[in-house]
Amino acid sequence: MNIRCKICGMTREEDVLLAADLGVDAIGLIFFAGSKRCVDIRQAQRILAKTPPFVSVVGLFVNPTKAEVEQVLSQIPLHILQFHGDESPEFCQQFNRAYIKAVRVQSSKDIISAAQNHTNAQALLFDAAVAGEYGGTGQTFDWQLLPQQLSMPWILSGGLTPSNLKMALAQTGAQAVDVSSGVEISAGIKDHEKMKLFLDNLKNI
Repeated sequence: MNIRCKICGMTREEDVLLAADLGVDAIGLIFFAGSKRCVDIRQAQRILAKTPPFVSVVGLFVNPTKAEVEQVLSQIPLHILQFHGDESPEFCQQFNRAYIKAVRVQSSKDIISAAQNHTNAQALLFDAAVAGEYGGTGQTFDWQLLPQQLSMPWILSGGLTPSNLKMALAQTGAQAVDVSSGVEISAGIKDHEKMKLFLDNLKNI
């Protein structure tokens, strides 16, 4: 099975074009003002205009209001929503879009609880828990906390790089990965050589 890949925190059209050429399955746009990789509506529209067919566009939110999500959806035709805060299942389900629920992993209980509560999520995304941060930290979590079997699809995130990708997949058996800071020059500015190396390593596993 091909391992699916999303590159998150996109802010430039040229990075999206390269990601598509390299064969990513999805790109992520962040609509959270607290992120260094946040994009506004105009940026997102420019990026979307350059995104080829069959590349999914994921919109990331952190504890938004319903109105904030609806405002973005009214102008940006996102394929998938990603909620990275403390959103309830009821909140996540109300937008008639597939959604991913991110889990900041501190213990195995976090994983089990999310799987029990967010049964309608397209997938869970497991990330490192860093105080005051919601993704893009460059930190890994203890992969041994991942259960042998999980009742729903999941995505490995948190501190992935071209150099640790092979080890991460060998240890976790992940079938989908999400990378951001591990392929960057600086926040939101992707390093094209690191992107190529990451995708090359993924294809050669």
